[in-house]
Amino acid sequence: MSDDFKPYANESDVIRIDHLEIENRVDRVTLMGDVVLTKDKAGLALAKELQALLGEIIQCLESDEKLPDVVELKPATESDNPFF
Repeated sequence: MSDDFKPYANESDVIRIDHLEIENRVDRVTLMGDVVLTKDKAGLALAKELQALLGEIIQCLESDEKLPDVVELKPATESDNPFF
């Protein structure tokens, strides 16, 4: 996992663990794709990387004294392409 990835810190970071893409946002962290945890050293390394990421996410959530019960996710909006 990237040492630069800080959960909920920005709207731009994206990292990958195997074929799992983790997208950072200020109100959510989205996990998309898949990761295969094979029963070997490679699978163990991926599992530890995923565990470290989830640990950081949990630590960030637990340390937020103003953590709401539910975050209202705003639907995506479309905008005109400025290049056309």
